[in-house]
Amino acid sequence: MIGLLRGLDRLIGHVVAAAKWLALPLIVLLFLQWPLRELLRAFSREANDLGQVVFAFFVAVSVTAATRAHTHLAADLLARRISARVRQRLARLGSALGLLPWALFVLIASRSTVASSLRDLESFQDSGNGGYFLIKLALWAMTILILGQSLLDIFRPRSADDV
Repeated sequence: MIGLLRGLDRLIGHVVAAAKWLALPLIVLLFLQWPLRELLRAFSREANDLGQVVFAFFVAVSVTAATRAHTHLAADLLARRISARVRQRLARLGSALGLLPWALFVLIASRSTVASSLRDLESFQDSGNGGYFLIKLALWAMTILILGQSLLDIFRPRSADDV
């Protein structure tokens, strides 16, 4: 079980580390929209559509990145007054009773929408460009990462300081 948790932790860590590089193409695509539209009068919609896909995956991974960095939904003012042991228990409870069920709900509730979008290789409505299905796929990427991180947070062995 511990080996499986370590492997999952490494996998999520690699995904988070790789996804931070999505910021660069996102910035470039956002920057290029104006010159492409105004100067070249071409490809601005494609840059916009691709930028939306990159943004969707960037945000999908950033939720888990923030959770891993303990910066997501942190109420630091109150947390300072609570012992580390109680904070760890609250974090486990929050993962078990909040994040895990929410992620499962989103995964199940979005099943038909995402599956039909993937099956049809849904396009962007405004431009007709392909790839809109990737934005819906990013929803599943986000929920799967949240599920994995929740399981890590729930079942992670306690450190010697917490006992």
